[in-house]
Amino acid sequence: MVKKKSFPIGRPSVLRRTNALSILALLREAGTCSRADLVRASGLSAPTVTNVVKDLLAANLIEPLGEGESSGGRPPDMIRFKARRGCVLAAQITSDDIQFLLADLDGNELGKLTLSLADKKTTPEAVCGYIGEGLRTLLRKQRMTRDQLLVVVVGVPAITNVEEGVVLAISTLQGWRSVKLRAMLHKIVDCMVIVENDINLAALGERYRGASRNETDFTYISIGKNVGAGIVLNGKIHHGAQWSAGEIAYLRLPNTSRKQLTIFEFGELESVLTSSGILESWREETGEGRPAISSALQVLDLAEAGDVLAEKIVQYRASIVADIVLNLSLILNPALILLGGTIGEHPALLRGVQQQLEGSEFGVTRVLAVTLGDAAVLWGAIMLALEFVPEVLLPPAPQ
Repeated sequence: MVKKKSFPIGRPSVLRRTNALSILALLREAGTCSRADLVRASGLSAPTVTNVVKDLLAANLIEPLGEGESSGGRPPDMIRFKARRGCVLAAQITSDDIQFLLADLDGNELGKLTLSLADKKTTPEAVCGYIGEGLRTLLRKQRMTRDQLLVVVVGVPAITNVEEGVVLAISTLQGWRSVKLRAMLHKIVDCMVIVENDINLAALGERYRGASRNETDFTYISIGKNVGAGIVLNGKIHHGAQWSAGEIAYLRLPNTSRKQLTIFEFGELESVLTSSGILESWREETGEGRPAISSALQVLDLAEAGDVLAEKIVQYRASIVADIVLNLSLILNPALILLGGTIGEHPALLRGVQQQLEGSEFGVTRVLAVTLGDAAVLWGAIMLALEFVPEVLLPPAPQ
């Protein structure tokens, strides 16, 4: 069933394209419908819809499906958006690997791939080469051409100037300082390229198909190897004036350093909240006879099982995260705050945070764990790519 929507009437020079974008949006949302459904949903006249459908068929953007079920009169001719007309690619750069997800224009998964960065160069030039290798492999497996690749979205663990496609700094890779990543990738792919902070994309992923589905105002806090937040306001990522909204690792809280902030160093909270910080605390406080621990998750698991020392270590982190949650709640008042990352989504930390927030009479909203886990970044990138597909399929006429 196509939901009825109202669309703005454009000036004569852009009216044809505006109508086409409107009908295309309805078709992508509905999946399968008739011309009569489109007339009712769009508010456009039947001749206008017929002309738009004719144009979309000629552009190979929709396909006829034959006659549908009749309610008494002539059976309607059914049509649908041609999702295999093209594809979109998501890529996530981490310190360990590059992960890829290829999807059709309805957001259905076509293929996945992971390329390890172990024992490889990680300069911007080298990483771009690996991205080119990954996309060629995925397209070849799907028997799709470069021309069918419409949008590429790359997630990076860094502050990113999305407007210019520039990555400001990645401390864990070689030579990543003010990297013009979008321009470099345009030498590999002839399509739209978007470069975005990975935690921002994770927030979109949870909104697309995770714990914050249908939420327009929420915050995603990620705690794992790094600490950061993705802020969604009115359904859109909030970047801030200098693209650094959500860089909560640099927050100044009681008993933290007062040194000046620098983009080329990790935030003070990352030395406390992350996996390495938790593991270091365990090693400092344990003596002989304690079990050998090789990962922070083991400390969290011990806390979950009732180990007193592990509980003390985790509760300290929970108090810091609870302060962050409360501060964000008072400033942004979101409907939901999600905790993600290997540390953030662990039940021991989540429960500790929720317990410390009990009793606050206002300001604190729901605090839940994410549901997509590591897949959130890639699915957020796919969601973002799909938003731009209509503009790519129906570009404005040259002025």
